[in-house]
Amino acid sequence: MKIFVTGSESFVGKELVKVSLENGIEVSGCDLIQKNSQPYDFHSTDIRSKELRDIIPEGVDTVIHLAAIARDGDCKSNPVLCYDVNFSGTINIIDSARARGARQIIFASTEWVYGPFKPGEVKNEDTLIDPAVLDSDYAFSKILSEFALRERYRITSIPTTILRFGIIYGPRPSPWSAVESLFFEVATTEEIKVNSLATGRHFVHVSDIARGMIKSLGLSGLNTINLIGDRLVTLGEIIETSKRILGKNPKIIEADSSKFNQRPLSNQRAKKLLGWYPEIDLEAGLKTLLKII
Repeated sequence: MKIFVTGSESFVGKELVKVSLENGIEVSGCDLIQKNSQPYDFHSTDIRSKELRDIIPEGVDTVIHLAAIARDGDCKSNPVLCYDVNFSGTINIIDSARARGARQIIFASTEWVYGPFKPGEVKNEDTLIDPAVLDSDYAFSKILSEFALRERYRITSIPTTILRFGIIYGPRPSPWSAVESLFFEVATTEEIKVNSLATGRHFVHVSDIARGMIKSLGLSGLNTINLIGDRLVTLGEIIETSKRILGKNPKIIEADSSKFNQRPLSNQRAKKLLGWYPEIDLEAGLKTLLKII
């Protein structure tokens, strides 16, 4: 098995490369940095570059496209660059993969394409998405890329897997999700302020995301799959579990308990189609963060 990974030196990319090498998968990849962190065939290349057609190995089994401008603040501050990298870059990846005879494309999308949630609403991969309600340039660039992938699949029939990631966390210097941020605050401060402790997300550890991508290798047809945590985890639960692990007891100040936000999603398709499920629960995941404090 041979894979090519864009964004191979990103937080998720590094974990994917590590897990792939451990499983005997031959890895090559590209990123904008100059030096790779692990022993694989690395190229310092922009995903918008035409050089990709020469860099992607001929007949590669799977191209896994992770590279993107992922922080919404960065997308809002420079939307032209956001769409050029995230959308135009994806088109270049698709066309380059096709030119090199790739047997599959895996695309890293996001749960943010689902937009806002109504109270009590649970969404899955069959939920109709209205791009007009998206208020995030990042999410809009991802749903545009999904449309492009579906259209290219219709024309080329190259097996295409769209993975909508949940909120990913794990040991990294930055940028942090709410999980890393709250864990660090519990460890280092005496007072923590949150809007509502009941706000919750389907947080998922980076190691589980890497396993999900490995499980997706060789999938036929066109598939859209949520890779998310098994259940909603609230900010309150993150804080309480962090306090127990760290032996700390900071004061918690909640601005308004009634103004919480939750995004209930289903990961049943990943379980049925891939045989994938999150192995790292909240407590085990938080313990991996001890190295960042």
